[in-house]
Amino acid sequence: MQLERSHCDYAAAFASGLTNPAVSPPSGIVATATTTSAATKGVISRYNVYRNNVTVSLIDALAAVYPAVQRITGVEFFRAMARFHIRATPPASPLLFEYGRDFPAFIETYEYAREMPWLADTARIERAWLDAYHAADAAPLRPEALAAIDPTLLAHLRFAPHPATRIVTSRYPAVAIFAMNRSNQPVTPLCSSDAEDALITRPEQDVVVSRLPPGGAAFLIALIDGATLGTAAAAAFDATDSFDLPANLAAMMSAGVFSGLQSGA
Repeated sequence: MQLERSHCDYAAAFASGLTNPAVSPPSGIVATATTTSAATKGVISRYNVYRNNVTVSLIDALAAVYPAVQRITGVEFFRAMARFHIRATPPASPLLFEYGRDFPAFIETYEYAREMPWLADTARIERAWLDAYHAADAAPLRPEALAAIDPTLLAHLRFAPHPATRIVTSRYPAVAIFAMNRSNQPVTPLCSSDAEDALITRPEQDVVVSRLPPGGAAFLIALIDGATLGTAAAAAFDATDSFDLPANLAAMMSAGVFSGLQSGA
């Protein structure tokens, strides 16, 4: 038990400096008291090389998850920002694709990104895209299932969201910015600065990002939180008088937002 604890302590000490150059290499990386000064320096040098390789690998992982953000900022800016994020938030999971979940929140507070206030929401859409891609499989709810419900019971329906469904709300045209920068096509000036809420779904195994209509986010968030159709519609109308319930339901069914429904109060 003591040996196991010693190994755990050593592993913790070894890992603590891998993402932060301000942390000195652990004293235990030199095996014996008789090791020469030159050998010690050599071991520390190799530790520093390993530390740099870890950081570079994590930066590359972030770049793979957030290609649109990197295209917007440029590679040099992105890698510098990612390096600061890594120092502040080291990995907590052995699964590399899980890393960077806190990156959008970090971007929001990153001093040098303040002139790009929409960048964090663009990153949130990218993260939602990856989560939707890795979400569990489920058959989407078909329109005929809804058509079979007694109209008098519609207001009491509750919907089960598809595991891949994600919503990102934004005060900025984040959907347009995301779409423009996820391809290799030339970037053109935006024609609008209107707020855009994103719907991320995976209807046919391909992840799709679309812009929600006015009231759509309030409607969907309420349904995903377990509200009945009637309550969710009321929330959407509170958000905007122009909310179109039939059009929203049809579009969301087509997009594969739901995987099941339940009638009853």
